[in-house]
Amino acid sequence: MKIYGLKTCDTCRKAVKTSGGALQDVRENPLTPEELGRFWATFGDALVNRKSTTWRQLSEAERAEEPLALLAAHPTLMKRPVVEKDGQLWLGWGPDVRAELGFA
Repeated sequence: MKIYGLKTCDTCRKAVKTSGGALQDVRENPLTPEELGRFWATFGDALVNRKSTTWRQLSEAERAEEPLALLAAHPTLMKRPVVEKDGQLWLGWGPDVRAELGFA
C-alpha cells in the first residue's frame, strides 16, 4: 500500500500507522505528471483542497489556472491522503475508506 501526502499531515500519519503503508511526501518527492493525471482522472475536482491555507493564499488569477498545473506548482493543495492499493485509488482516510481497505 502506498500513501501520497505530507509527512507533517496528521491524517497522513494516521493512515501510515494504521495501514503500515509507505508514505510518499509530495512536497519532498513531487508527483509525476502521469501520477497527477491518474489522480485527476479518478477524483477530478475533489483532488483540489479548496479549504487549505495554501488555497486561501492564492490570488484570484492563480486560482483560475489549470488545476493540474496548480497541483504541480503547489503540492500542498492536494487533498490527502491519496491511498493506492493493488492499482486502485482512494481519497482521504475517512471511515468509508478505512472500511473498504479493511481497517474499520
